[in-house]
Amino acid sequence: MASKGNAALEAMIEDATVDAYGDDEQLTGLFTMIEEHLAVPFTTIVLGVEVTVRKIDLTEDSIVAVCARGCHRQRIDLLDLPLPTPAPDGAAWIDAYRHWAVR
Repeated sequence: MASKGNAALEAMIEDATVDAYGDDEQLTGLFTMIEEHLAVPFTTIVLGVEVTVRKIDLTEDSIVAVCARGCHRQRIDLLDLPLPTPAPDGAAWIDAYRHWAVR
């Protein structure tokens, strides 16, 4: 079953990075797909506290979630962000990014 899941993630990565040269362009391609498909805002739990993921942002070397709780804001790398159950629409693109990041 895992190989079918990996094959689907690889296909998504291929779609996002088809014209990309190098890791930075691949990162940008994956960010674009996440930004287009992930339903935000959504809530999740970070260190035992409920936060709202307001948007997704691209840094120089990673993709981050901009999380809010009241007037406080924090950027959390998508590799470290726990997803709620059920996951928001488009969360499969986060899975694809995580798969790409460890390849």
